[in-house]
Amino acid sequence: MFTFTMLKQRSGKEMEIPKSFLGFKRENGRAGTRNHVIILPVDDISNACAEAVANNIKGTIALPHSYGRLQFGADLELHFRTMIGTGCNPNVAAVIVIGIEPKWTKKIVDGIAKTGKPVEGFHIERTGDIGTTMKASKKAQEFVMWASEKLREECPLSDLWISVKCGESDTTSGLASNPTVGNLMDKLEPFGVHLCFGETSELTGAEKVCAARGATKEASEKFMKTWNDYNEFILKEATDDLSESQPTAGNIAGGLTTIEEKAFGNFQKIGNCKFIDVLEPAEEPKKGKGLYFMDTSSAAAECVTLQAAAGFNIHLFPTGQGNIVGNPIEPVIKLTANPLTVKSMGEHIDCDVSKILSREMNLSEAGDELIKTTLRVANGRLTCAEALGHKEFVMTKLYRSA
Repeated sequence: MFTFTMLKQRSGKEMEIPKSFLGFKRENGRAGTRNHVIILPVDDISNACAEAVANNIKGTIALPHSYGRLQFGADLELHFRTMIGTGCNPNVAAVIVIGIEPKWTKKIVDGIAKTGKPVEGFHIERTGDIGTTMKASKKAQEFVMWASEKLREECPLSDLWISVKCGESDTTSGLASNPTVGNLMDKLEPFGVHLCFGETSELTGAEKVCAARGATKEASEKFMKTWNDYNEFILKEATDDLSESQPTAGNIAGGLTTIEEKAFGNFQKIGNCKFIDVLEPAEEPKKGKGLYFMDTSSAAAECVTLQAAAGFNIHLFPTGQGNIVGNPIEPVIKLTANPLTVKSMGEHIDCDVSKILSREMNLSEAGDELIKTTLRVANGRLTCAEALGHKEFVMTKLYRSA
């Protein structure tokens, strides 16, 4: 049976927030909102084999990408962290790993195996694409048929790990859709939900205000070091011109003229919460429930990929002008407060909060609507991005390969 906590709305009526959702319980105690079997290529030249397996075995998803060869140092560490983390995500029931060479393939398999979920690796050297595709397809069929019998079970709300990012922001983002996400965070944090925001570059101008939201001095200092490292990187590249990148052309068309305006709108997504730690890209949170900041790119697909690799199982994405990003394993929920975007791109919008701007809805009511949408998706409803086939999986690369 579901139990509820009551929240008051403007009308005086109270919203019932379920304390649980229907998810897929995993071997390591986590819970997924999805039940994917993925075909994970270790490197770019294994993409074709991985996609052939996914074509053979219906119900599996291949995750092709562009990297995995001749990387080294921190860049290679991030590659492994993203690969292993993607396979470990609780939205994934089982994994087939395919690489050109055995050593790196085994490293990823061993990392995923620590969760207890089914995982098996195949390397192409000395076997070739056709032989590897045949062997991997047989195991993928076994995995997907096993996963098909997994049933949703009641899971506590604290099993939700919610990541957030905004994209194609405009003036409506900072005024309404981003604060709606912040309202949700304020309401769900007491339930023990893990929360995560990122976009290091898009806090430029608001970095000191953001640092002040650290729950501890250590967290605040860690954030400032992360932001300063980003800023020094930009200066090292001998440019102070991020025109049409920060802010983007879409941001400017939507009325955001400076990165500072964009940053303070972006910051609204965390409501009144304080972050307890700062994560490396794709790093799993280790300090328990609460809000985390992750050092990520502000490019939509890169950011969501990193957050999914850290273990987040549902994503909230406020947009102004209309971003269309999705992810193959973490469902991406879009919300907007821009009535023109609702009218022209409605097939991409899961939650319409444009009535905030016409004063037909207040912020608390918008937050409640987003909670309802989030729980429906957690329980199995497809997002617009999923229904439209958006499966953007984009790795972050730190520097050129050897």
